[in-house]
Amino acid sequence: MGRYVWGDCKPTATMLAVVVVFAVLNTLTKMAFNQGMHTTVLITLRQLTAFLFLAPIAYFRERKTRPKLTAEIFVYLFFSAVLGASLTQWLFFVGLQYTTATFACAFINMTPMFTFIVALPFGMEKLDPKTGAGIAKVIGTTVGFSGAILLALYQGPSLTKSSSSPMELAAGTPTPHGAHSWMIGSLALLAGSACWSFWFILQSRIGKKYPALYSGTAFMFLLSFLQMAAVGLATEKNFSVWILRTKLQIITVLFVGIMGSGIGFLAMSWCIEQRGPVFTTAFTPLIQLIAGGVNIVVLHEQLHVGSVLGSALVVTGLYFVLWAKTKEAHPTSPSNIILDEISKQATQTTEEAV
Repeated sequence: MGRYVWGDCKPTATMLAVVVVFAVLNTLTKMAFNQGMHTTVLITLRQLTAFLFLAPIAYFRERKTRPKLTAEIFVYLFFSAVLGASLTQWLFFVGLQYTTATFACAFINMTPMFTFIVALPFGMEKLDPKTGAGIAKVIGTTVGFSGAILLALYQGPSLTKSSSSPMELAAGTPTPHGAHSWMIGSLALLAGSACWSFWFILQSRIGKKYPALYSGTAFMFLLSFLQMAAVGLATEKNFSVWILRTKLQIITVLFVGIMGSGIGFLAMSWCIEQRGPVFTTAFTPLIQLIAGGVNIVVLHEQLHVGSVLGSALVVTGLYFVLWAKTKEAHPTSPSNIILDEISKQATQTTEEAV
């Protein structure tokens, strides 16, 4: 009996562990930036670490089932690396530098709503405003974007007191966030969420053309490493920035490369196979909540009213969209039937009034 219960709880326990890893990852990254580590350097070394970790796994696990790597598939993987690994991470880390880790995590919750909007013109998502699920999608997307605008434009008074700590001093003094810097960071985070959404659309096509999850991911990280290395060598004239000088910087590169990109991605992929993408995505807001708690305690970040209100709207919008996706998967559920009836009645009333 206990074995079956654990089997049912294993995906939940796995996603909770992934959420904690990502929350710690964001905090470590912020601390490494505060010590002067460059964005391009961190991404380049992270992608190299992830490739070196995943390549042996991909080779032994898929050596007999791996499809042939054609020129068309290579192009797909190249742009997958640009959108999903290089550009998305660079924009997220730029936003992280100009804002806070807690604030940056809030924009991760925008990804499902961006994906929904991007998928509509490609015919990969449907929207019927006459159904309960369709209404929920519209409401969720509107509420979520309203929260993102509030996050970007309004900070409000601080709810916590700023104080220094030994950990904060070890991490370096955080850069003060002026209104201009906060706006730049917000725009970068918003663009990063959009790129991440486009990557999901592209990845769905790659999954059909190259159904080798581990190999495709390893190739993606290799191509991203080469892309970011080329950018880094062209922009970073001082080669000393590539040298990891502190234990924190070394730990950050290894942690985000192995735990974040490697094990974290594989764990999420396993959860998607077990319970589906809706179940997996539903844990995204927990990253923000846990990261917020860690950053307030460890980095003594200030929590503002605007961040709380905006985050609440983003999370609310997210769960409206997730609820709609669940109802579309189970259209005969009682609650969905009731909402559809309400929607039909409202439509009929409007038509009669006209």
